[in-house]
Amino acid sequence: MPGPLEGIKVVDFSAVISGPLCSMILADQGADVIKVEAPGRPDLLRKEWYFRGGLTSMFANCNRGKRSVAIDLQSEEGIEAAYALCDQADVVLENFRPGVMERLKVGPEDLHARNPGLVYCRISGYGQTGPWSGKRAYDPVTQAVTGYVAIQNNPEAPIPDLVRNALVDKATAYSAAQAITAALLARERGQEGQTVALSLLDAGLAFFWPDGMMKNTMLGEGTREGPALYDRYRLTETRDGHIVMWAGLDNEWHAVFRCLGLPELCEDERFATGRARKDNGEALGALLYDEFRKWSTDEIIQRMEEEQVPGGPVLPLEAVPGNIQIQHNQTVYEVEHPTAGRMRQCRPAALFSRTQAEAGAIAPLFGEQTDEVLGEVGFTPDQISEMRKSGSIE
Repeated sequence: MPGPLEGIKVVDFSAVISGPLCSMILADQGADVIKVEAPGRPDLLRKEWYFRGGLTSMFANCNRGKRSVAIDLQSEEGIEAAYALCDQADVVLENFRPGVMERLKVGPEDLHARNPGLVYCRISGYGQTGPWSGKRAYDPVTQAVTGYVAIQNNPEAPIPDLVRNALVDKATAYSAAQAITAALLARERGQEGQTVALSLLDAGLAFFWPDGMMKNTMLGEGTREGPALYDRYRLTETRDGHIVMWAGLDNEWHAVFRCLGLPELCEDERFATGRARKDNGEALGALLYDEFRKWSTDEIIQRMEEEQVPGGPVLPLEAVPGNIQIQHNQTVYEVEHPTAGRMRQCRPAALFSRTQAEAGAIAPLFGEQTDEVLGEVGFTPDQISEMRKSGSIE
């Protein structure tokens, strides 16, 4: 079945995570995404670890459902090929430092002059202008300056730490995909094309803000204070591992006490109500630490399920695909690539009742569809052959 973005053509000049993941979201929803890479200088993710048969796992995880062309934007023939692609595109996406695309003559003004209806999305590290606009940006750095690192403190080892995945890059990708579809909707309603600009800095902070800045939102005096949400995030140690247990309401706490075999605590004046537990938090914490460590992870999880205590085990990565609910949801599926072999993929989170697109093909090999795509925009086989001899395509 065609996806909701069927008929939308995207030319993606971006690399690594923020841009490619954004365009993969669009591809998963039915858009025709052309990934443009430079001859001899492929996307850096193609050179990462976990490589087999011409693909790496990270490249595959950010480039599903696309077609790859290799075009040298620094050659005259390559620029003409890029113009031919962008003239027929609905969306152009890039994530280079400010000024790079203008120097190559494929900036928003260049392309809007040729294609006024184009939605041009540009992702930068810190913004298109300003004192940091020229700095190189990487996910761990933007985590540090937007608050994520500051709150990664385990009370038992209060040393700040990074979130150990490219959280800001991914937040930026999802923000960009939503902004692109909003701009396409505006165009559908009669507006012209436009430029959509995002930065890792802004997207990362916006993603962090709702809960991460609880303590830093209200200004002035008279604010009732308390623990922030992140202060309550804790692991609970069992006899043989860890779980995450989350209880907020009185009835949930009473269920915790019952699953630990301590139903009498439901009536204990120190712990029966939220106010009492707050006033006796240190004693409650010490009690829970001792009691949970009496049980194995499997035992306590079973008891928590029987009492409907919100929680779950801390699964090792290799166990995640086997989770019974993940299996039921068919969130993870397996595919076969002709050179890279068998691999897992995680399907898009959103399911559409009327326009659910079929799972996209595995990410393309470098320049795999160069001839096919250039042929679609008017280049003859002889022209393509000459361009390949000159090195302007690969």
